[in-house]
Amino acid sequence: MPPVSPSVFCRCAGGAFRPGTRALVLLCSLTIALGLVADQWGGPWAPALVSLWVWGCLPLLFRHSPHEARGLLACLCIATLGEGVLSLVWGLYDYREGTIPLFVPPGHVMLYWLGLQLAPRLSGGLHRAIVFLALIGVTGFALAGKDGLGPALLLIFLACVRWGPTPRLYTSMFLLSLLMELWGTWLGNWRWAAQVPGLGWPLANPPLAAGAFYCVLDLLAGLVRRPQAQPA
Repeated sequence: MPPVSPSVFCRCAGGAFRPGTRALVLLCSLTIALGLVADQWGGPWAPALVSLWVWGCLPLLFRHSPHEARGLLACLCIATLGEGVLSLVWGLYDYREGTIPLFVPPGHVMLYWLGLQLAPRLSGGLHRAIVFLALIGVTGFALAGKDGLGPALLLIFLACVRWGPTPRLYTSMFLLSLLMELWGTWLGNWRWAAQVPGLGWPLANPPLAAGAFYCVLDLLAGLVRRPQAQPA
């Protein structure tokens, strides 16, 4: 599956990005897409170089979006903890080298930042289409016996969309994370377990509703990102 150009999102969404934002969208998109290629095929020094590059890009995001800095920092912390729990403790998926690459936590921040840029530009029709296609796809995989965890993840996604404070952020992240999961697993950077550890349910590689994990991350980071109401 080829990387998706940011211009596609601009056309599908409701407006164009400002020049500075457009450049950062392109930078983050190419960093995620080509960084995974470099990690897989670039040789023994590639993971370290990719990690240096991704960490080096983070200050650009913080400087460009100072009002989102709290949410981005929260995303970094939550993503790091979540990776440890889901991969190292639960064993839901494994990275190629058997440990979490250093570029993964800041990579989550990049993806989250992309979701923040896409969400306000996501049209109502595309928002509803993502929810509908997620429902159809996950249900089909579950009925075919290919993904037993999918329905639970789908319920989390639908609950976030229905009752969460930023529904279009969740759908934008669901879409972006699915694209990243398909790309990364196709390249072989990581692989999901054949069965859910401890439960024995079949698990697709990747599960179509893996974006639900990012929705929870977005929900928690968004609670930090939104300004607190001032007391009367």
